[in-house]
Amino acid sequence: MAPSTSSAITLTVNGEKHTLPVDHRTTLLDALRERLDLTGTKKGCDQGQCGACTVLIDGRRAVSCLQLAVAAEGREITTIEGVAQGGQLHPVQQAFLDLDGYQCGYCTPGQICSAIAVIQEHAAGWPSAATTDVRPSAGVPALTADEIRERMSGNLCRCGAYVSIVRAVARAAESAQAPPGTADAAVGPAGSGVAA
Repeated sequence: MAPSTSSAITLTVNGEKHTLPVDHRTTLLDALRERLDLTGTKKGCDQGQCGACTVLIDGRRAVSCLQLAVAAEGREITTIEGVAQGGQLHPVQQAFLDLDGYQCGYCTPGQICSAIAVIQEHAAGWPSAATTDVRPSAGVPALTADEIRERMSGNLCRCGAYVSIVRAVARAAESAQAPPGTADAAVGPAGSGVAA
């Protein structure tokens, strides 16, 4: 008798558990979009190259087109539909909105999920290929425009809204670090805290 090629799995998505039967070859992207109707996560290249399908898995970014749904069982998955809290936009969402970090919007959900992770990775002191001094004693590098561009390089914007995306990530990062009520004054209306 041939082994089964499908299983019933339970996925925890945006804080809710969903049990569904899936073929073992089903990607997380297809499970989210086609089985759970969470269509904010976009299908772009289906090869892990464009970042349109980026979600957060246990708080870290992942391209869901390369992740099997069965491998995501037991992990916390956050899609764009789950980043806002209680009707309040996530600071990254608000920064993208305020600074026009989008044009057609197709890549925006993946950009936002990736930016959330970028800000957390940076705050934790993770270096990037643009980090000039990676010694632990150097501390957390400044989140410059070059750092943001490098860290966001896995997310493509076919419209070319990169200047505004960099500004939005910088504004959200400064908002995360600043005391309440001071972040907008520090960055300015055009995200002037970071040169594009």
